[in-house]
Amino acid sequence: MDTLAPGEYAPATTYLETASHGLLPARTVAALTEAMVGMNDGRPDSVAWFGAVREARTAFAALVGVAPERVAVGASVAAHTAVIAGSLPPGSEVVYARDEFSSLVTPFAQRPEVRLREAELTELAEAVGPGTTLVAVSAVQSLDGRSADLPAIRAAARRHGARTLVDLTQAAGWSPASAADFDFTVCAGYKWLLCPRGTSFLTVPDDGGGLLPLHAGWSAGEEPWRSTYGPVARLATSARRFDESPSYLPYIGAARSLSLATELGRAAIEAHDLALARRFREGLGALGLAPVPGDSPIVSVPGLGGAAAPLAERGIRVSARGDNLRAAFHLYNTAADVDRVLQALEPLAASGVASRGA
Repeated sequence: MDTLAPGEYAPATTYLETASHGLLPARTVAALTEAMVGMNDGRPDSVAWFGAVREARTAFAALVGVAPERVAVGASVAAHTAVIAGSLPPGSEVVYARDEFSSLVTPFAQRPEVRLREAELTELAEAVGPGTTLVAVSAVQSLDGRSADLPAIRAAARRHGARTLVDLTQAAGWSPASAADFDFTVCAGYKWLLCPRGTSFLTVPDDGGGLLPLHAGWSAGEEPWRSTYGPVARLATSARRFDESPSYLPYIGAARSLSLATELGRAAIEAHDLALARRFREGLGALGLAPVPGDSPIVSVPGLGGAAAPLAERGIRVSARGDNLRAAFHLYNTAADVDRVLQALEPLAASGVASRGA
């Protein structure tokens, strides 16, 4: 199995860390280089760069199955989540999964008048009750690649009148999870969407879901270029009123990265990524190693975190999360990458490196 985008990538390592940071396509590097040269030699073009933000918004909307009018842009999941947290009434209850990624839950913890209640990922739907205001969960867990039972969580939330907040950071780009199925979604673009860090997306209901535009600045105006002085007289009627003022360089890159995802197609990326992950899981089993059960491009092996450093010395990039080794397979990876890491793991597993953790 070859890479899906051979003209875009020629990695110098066996790179299996997409769950930490995706690799930028060649087209993205070229666009960023051109923009930076323009910033250096006196040819900045703010109007064109603002257009790149629009392109990225539109492409992301198509990838997650909503209209662009439901998408706000920003720089981080934490900032988007903070808007939701800051808009909840006092006494609200937020239910979330144990070991959830910090950026999805910490903003709620900063409001003492909001109650947080933790549940196991597999029991999250059952934990939603009549007093729940919002249930927050990642579609795919960063720690170990487990997938949430999103249909069950959505049904439980609807049954009790709660809203849903789903983090698509580890899912968008390869997973069929649709933002249209939930009240709010957040997504960092620098992982599976292969965008520069500093790009993130928030989706909201058509009516805004009761959110307050806490980050509103000139770019959140209905007519941004006429909203640059004094309080903005008229905010955008779309989700753009929840925009943070975008950083141009990340979004110049994001427009190009998302064009690659659009060209390849989500289904093809999903099939490629999952085939590699399944090959890795089978190989781990042959070595007597038991990964966390699941079927996502993120494969986590408990007790093997200590292997990350020896693998790095051999040019194989994986992550250590707790005592877990975490490998993530994406469109630039190949079957040879899987076989290479398995071959490297064989003597490490036999020597007991796995038992020492990270």
